[in-house]
Amino acid sequence: MPETKHNSLLGLDLQELAAIAQEAGEPRYRAQQLFDAVYGQRVKSAEQISTLPAEFRNVLTKQGLTVGLPVIEQKFVSRDGTVRYLIAFADGQTVETVWMPEGDAGETGDGSEAGDELEKVSPKRARATICVSSQVGCAVDCQFCMTALLGIKRNLSAGEIVGQICAVLNDQEVSPPQDRVNLVFMGMGEPFLNYENFTKAVRLLVEGVGIPESRMTVSTAGIVPRIYDFAEEPVRPKLAISLNASNDELRTRLMPLNKKWDLEKLMTAARDFPLRNRERLTFEYVLLDEVNDSVQNAREVVELIRGIRAKVNLIALNSGPEIGFRTPSEERVLAFQKVLVAANIPTFIRRPRGRDIYAACGQLKRTVEISA
Repeated sequence: MPETKHNSLLGLDLQELAAIAQEAGEPRYRAQQLFDAVYGQRVKSAEQISTLPAEFRNVLTKQGLTVGLPVIEQKFVSRDGTVRYLIAFADGQTVETVWMPEGDAGETGDGSEAGDELEKVSPKRARATICVSSQVGCAVDCQFCMTALLGIKRNLSAGEIVGQICAVLNDQEVSPPQDRVNLVFMGMGEPFLNYENFTKAVRLLVEGVGIPESRMTVSTAGIVPRIYDFAEEPVRPKLAISLNASNDELRTRLMPLNKKWDLEKLMTAARDFPLRNRERLTFEYVLLDEVNDSVQNAREVVELIRGIRAKVNLIALNSGPEIGFRTPSEERVLAFQKVLVAANIPTFIRRPRGRDIYAACGQLKRTVEISA
């Protein structure tokens, strides 16, 4: 899939920045100054990097090297404080990035989606979750997701993935690690279909921006070979798998990629996935009224994940235009949860965040007009 190439510092690691410094005849420590300025200080232009000599800054400018921060084209603010950003890149393509204040990703009865441990947070410190996109559009074609209606345009570069976060942090005037920021790679796109750029972005976020991997969660629709690759990564977020169905026939109907990697392959990969101390695998399950939300479906889910150290997040469908499914009643959601809890599976109901501005799970479609 084609990816745009820009002359931006965002997305370059320390070794790549060292090569730029060396080519300019500068000492190697200039690379660390560049790295700290671009990722730690989140400067908007090379001229703002005061630790660099003016001559080197001029060289960067003459070479056409910019920081490469994306532009916030529009922002929509929900009644619950959630903010949906429409973020534009140099080629004019746009994605959506979501800011959810107060730390969690909308779960009830659990800690942060990206960090299970509880933590006392000073009231002077921000606590929020950023939902990040990894592709322009999505190729997975889940039938209940608005993003799928866009199709796939292209992958985001590592710099564009990191740039979304830097742009939002700058807009919110928040700086990790002083402020607790969680990241969920659950926005537009399938991260495991943009694997190299996604994993590079994670490393840059940990080493440069200061967000630890324990505060990150990546969600996959079930790209089985990449689950095995991800298990070997030295720096890796927590893993969430979008399950959304309790048997192959239903999952293939709702998620066509199940034809390639069916539930047997997916659950084998889940069982083989090496969990760290106190870590749980997350299964996400979008509930569709009278489609996959029966008590019998819940019993089948119990059998699927039996023996895996896991938790389940239940998400009542966040409906939108052109989606041919309905949101289930609270009674059906609770009945589904009751079956899983009775089987000693920690199961949480995700509160919808930003549903009124099309910022909730499954609603990201670059919607510009918001109905009242």
